[in-house]
Amino acid sequence: MARYVICLAFILLLAAVPWPSAAAQHALGAGSSLTVEDHGRPFLTSSDGSFSCGFQEAGENAFSFSVWYAGAAEKTAVWTANPGVPVSGQSSRISFRGDGNLALDDANGTTVWESKTSGSGGGALTISLLDTGNLVISDPSTGGRAVWQSFDWPTDTLVPSQPLTKETRLVAGYFSLYYDNDNVLRLLYDGPEVSSNYWPNPDYSLFENNRIGYNTSRIGVLDDTGVFRSSDNLVVEASDLGPGIKRRLTIDHDGNLRIYSLSTSTGAWTVSWAALQQPCSAQGLCGENAICEYQPSLRCSCLPGHEMVNPRDWSQGCKPMLSSSTTSCGIHATPPEKFKFVELQDTDFYGFDLAVNFSVSFEDCKKLCLEMCSCAAFSYRLAGTGVCYPKGTLFNGYRSPNYAGSTHLKVPYSFDTSAAATSVSARGTAGLACNPNDDPVALTGSQDNRWPYLFAFAGVLGVLDLLFIATGWWFLSGKQSTPSSLEAGYTMLRGQFRRFTYRDLKAATGNFKEELGRGGSGVVYRGVVDQGRVVAVKKLAGVEQGDEEFWAEMTVIGRINHMNLVRTWGFCSEGRHKMLVYEYVENESLDRHLFATDRRPLPWDDRYRIALGTARGLAYLHHECLEWVVHCDVKPENILLTREFVAKIADFGLAKLSKRDDRSGVEFSRMRGTLGYMAPEWALNLPINAKVDVYSYGIVLLEIVTGRRISQQTTADGVLLEAGQVAQAARRVVARGDVGSLVDSRIQGQFNARQAQEMLRISLLCIEEKKKRPTMDEIAKALTELDDEDEHPAYRS
Repeated sequence: MARYVICLAFILLLAAVPWPSAAAQHALGAGSSLTVEDHGRPFLTSSDGSFSCGFQEAGENAFSFSVWYAGAAEKTAVWTANPGVPVSGQSSRISFRGDGNLALDDANGTTVWESKTSGSGGGALTISLLDTGNLVISDPSTGGRAVWQSFDWPTDTLVPSQPLTKETRLVAGYFSLYYDNDNVLRLLYDGPEVSSNYWPNPDYSLFENNRIGYNTSRIGVLDDTGVFRSSDNLVVEASDLGPGIKRRLTIDHDGNLRIYSLSTSTGAWTVSWAALQQPCSAQGLCGENAICEYQPSLRCSCLPGHEMVNPRDWSQGCKPMLSSSTTSCGIHATPPEKFKFVELQDTDFYGFDLAVNFSVSFEDCKKLCLEMCSCAAFSYRLAGTGVCYPKGTLFNGYRSPNYAGSTHLKVPYSFDTSAAATSVSARGTAGLACNPNDDPVALTGSQDNRWPYLFAFAGVLGVLDLLFIATGWWFLSGKQSTPSSLEAGYTMLRGQFRRFTYRDLKAATGNFKEELGRGGSGVVYRGVVDQGRVVAVKKLAGVEQGDEEFWAEMTVIGRINHMNLVRTWGFCSEGRHKMLVYEYVENESLDRHLFATDRRPLPWDDRYRIALGTARGLAYLHHECLEWVVHCDVKPENILLTREFVAKIADFGLAKLSKRDDRSGVEFSRMRGTLGYMAPEWALNLPINAKVDVYSYGIVLLEIVTGRRISQQTTADGVLLEAGQVAQAARRVVARGDVGSLVDSRIQGQFNARQAQEMLRISLLCIEEKKKRPTMDEIAKALTELDDEDEHPAYRS
């Protein structure tokens, strides 16, 4: 008995001890604190569970005090008290002190950050984390008036309902988003020595950028539907527009401004809008005397004759290794210094022009730079007549195949032009995974006539080297090679995507002998390349782009890789010959299995996997690609099947690549798609976005369930029904709970009732008006939730 009394007393004693509450708190009084050792426990959580705040890892044994979305897989901060000044992982503490001051103390007791609210009500103050993500210190004695709030002190992120004002800015490193004196919202690079605005496009006027300067409010807000509105007339929309999605607007350390959306299925953030489609448009990424490239990951490289200032920080740029300088130059220098030029192909340096000269020949431009001691290089473009840009500072360098010009670097005459440029991979941005092309900078320069034998000897060595490489490739390929095929061979070695010649594809297809199919976009032929790889070669019809534009778009498409998308191996662009080389998918297209009466009907499990795979492929195109791709022609003919009936979407590269920063949609020169699968906005001439694919997918999904062409449904009198009429009839049937009457009768009732119900529900939502349609990401998630069921009961009426 005594033992039980002792145990009971011990239990009562434990109950009396003020142990930390297991339940998360969203409001605290003065005297509350949290040590960094308890970083696994939040300091506060909003009442709806959306946000938490507490200690977040900021490096090895380093922490910051931050607010983050509680549902995210990683604690991505939306606000930080001490950005750039982390505290130690031992003995640091966040305290809501008795005087009403919220303070962050380091291990040595030093206060690294504080709210400075002491004396604003004293011990009566409370601190709470609101459902909006706003951390607020308020005074209950004045009706809960806020004396301090994190919304007034943003760091690099805005959350929905948090305003950006003329008094605040978002900052990430040297980059910031702010309202300038003209009341315009801009992105600014403000480095140690150079400062420049780069968004909106500084080459255009306010009206050309669709902005206005005559506003006094200077305020921007991201709302809960994914629309960011600014008082300067800027309106942008997330690609997954609609309520119920957690989002944030963040300026990243690569200088780009993005809207991120949180996937409830994976807890990961995906980009749903970006201000800059070309990452190198952000200025200062690679620093002075460096070149930015995106191929497809972000890469910085030093100019010839230069080396990195700091191998850990590209923003510090590169410094010259040359013994001579352009400062002692010109024809009047004593002794006169001799210079020549190294060509940097497809390269420009934005800004810092010493002059702009029109109708100038290349030689005159070169002479002009030689005579200017302050000229470090010149850019030359053939825009009708030659345009010459002498450069004083080589900043904001970028290389792009779309740039119709080149920059010529001024170097001492003794500089070795055969040396390759130093090139190092820099930090990357989220996007498509692909192996970068680490090609050196192409160099050209003047010959030194004083050394003819030396250059002749070097030329002989170069020819021998080329012959050796060509011979090696000849043995590897098993046939003789032309220089173009040699180049293509090296491209294949560097990556799977390549450029084919018309002769290559003519030979691979046996002069386009075996036709696999045809449609409005062209004819597909079977071919064999690279010693046995079977491919599908599509001769495109109606392609109007020039070679460079077509090449640029196909290079983007070639980086897209997903198990539910047909892989693009390469392309051909020679004048009027525009062709794509696809992965060969052996089991034909969905329509031949779904609608054919002379073959076994598709089992339910295959139908469901095809529906899910198609949804995942479209979700990847819409939400996960760095370049947002709208398919515009989703139909059973463009859904190919492998032997295992894995769905692979074809022809996604034929529609115009959409821009994430388009406010309301994309303008196409003509209607795209196939009648019966086209969304109503095509006919109404409304802006086009990813919701046209959602509509088409809804039609396909309904056809997968019913096994019948929706566009061929008729009344009892033989009158063709429109998709909307078919959908209305299906809604009435679903409302009665009679799902089985809509499922393809050829499978004789062998289907999963829950899956069929969900597929019909989704298909009918997809055919709704544009704003009511779900996103492909939401559709893929909904179908995935019913994918791994252990039992697949047949429908019973």
